Amino acid sequence: MKIIINGQTKEFDKDITIGGLLDKLSLNGKVMAAAVNMEIVKQGKWDSFYLQDGDKLELLDFVGGG
Repeated sequence: MKIIINGQTKEFDKDITIGGLLDKLSLNGKVMAAAVNMEIVKQGKWDSFYLQDGDKLELLDFVGGG
């Protein structure tokens, strides 16, 4: 199945959650927010939120500065 992550299309097995995707991409602990098709998904639901073919996933990390 194809998922568009921050504008780049990537292929994954069926039945993958946001949490599973982050594990596969070694991004666990680095991502602070996720939105699927422009809808924010709370971090507590990442391990139970299953992605669908063609979903657009935006992964955000907050960077502080001054």
